[in-house]
Amino acid sequence: MTDRAADEFSVRRWPDWSFLGEAGSIRRTRVIASLAVGIPLVAVSLRTAELVTDRYDGARVVLAVGLIGCYAVACLSALWFGPMAPRRTRVGLVALMFGFGAASAALLNAPVLLTDLTFAIALTLMLLPLRVALPLGLATAAGQVGWMWAGPGHVDWRAVVMLVGVTVALSFVLALAFTIGQLRAARAQVRQLAVAAERERLSRDLHDILGHSLSTITVKLGLARRQLEVAADVDSALHELRELESLSRQALSDVRATVSGYRAVSLTAELSAARLALRAAGVRADLPAAADNVRPDLQAVFAYVLREGATNILRHSNATRCTLRLGPHYLELSNDGDAASSGSRPGNGLTGLAERLAAVSGTLEHGPTSDGGFCLRAEAPSSS
Repeated sequence: MTDRAADEFSVRRWPDWSFLGEAGSIRRTRVIASLAVGIPLVAVSLRTAELVTDRYDGARVVLAVGLIGCYAVACLSALWFGPMAPRRTRVGLVALMFGFGAASAALLNAPVLLTDLTFAIALTLMLLPLRVALPLGLATAAGQVGWMWAGPGHVDWRAVVMLVGVTVALSFVLALAFTIGQLRAARAQVRQLAVAAERERLSRDLHDILGHSLSTITVKLGLARRQLEVAADVDSALHELRELESLSRQALSDVRATVSGYRAVSLTAELSAARLALRAAGVRADLPAAADNVRPDLQAVFAYVLREGATNILRHSNATRCTLRLGPHYLELSNDGDAASSGSRPGNGLTGLAERLAAVSGTLEHGPTSDGGFCLRAEAPSSS
């Protein structure tokens, strides 16, 4: 038999109030709960003590009033410390509440005083599993009825109804407070997850954008430097510098768009950019002229794969030629460079690509080829 999920209700599960501490408002919550329950508890305790002193006399009355006061203190202690206490402490607090509450009734042989156990029952529902707390509350009501029937000979149904009614009302209040707290904790967790996801998206996109752009800029700078050093072809060097300026402006624009969350990549644009960068690096690139055969929903993710693959060829490979093959649901980029230096070990780029492909139920494969080169393949499930 499998265990229930952590957020699934179970009568066997101990109530978990840890979200109060996670929200950073445990002290405020304790104060509000103590006032909400403590004020009527103190009022009921004072009323009960007054009734006891009016109807009874002698030393037993003094002891009974003391027990009523201890009962109120035990209830407030359970409300303040119980939700964060370990299980044994919770059981001890429940035992104290019922012990003090029932002792005064037993001392005076007055089953009507068991009505004050409504607070103890409600707090027990908050501290113990439902399969324990609910039978305990029902047993208290049944015990009061039986005691009244066997003792005075008649049942004070008003006291019994008050015991059951107030217990149910307080239970609903506590359940509502618990639900609201859980919703607030869930909302805070959703906010944290959203922030983490946005940071992950931003870091992944910046890596993809800057890695390719800076690699291309580095290659072109080296080419322009060599041309200027030999002073053989100043016009070509100036052409490379103009392209460098355009690349820098485009990279800056891409970074701004990525930060704003509005950047959309194009597989056709990445084909042109890869052809330009690889040609500048002296790599013979066999690339398709268009990407119309790729499914529209895979165009963006394949654009990132092509960008990262071309970047790895420029940065890590000594390749002299590369080949790109595109299909409706796959992309395969291979080169004749050394596999050990072609980015075969998963880094931030390949890890980010795997995450992007996982979002479209696709897979990413990379590794050496039979002729000693390197191959990067992205594939998504074929459409039915």
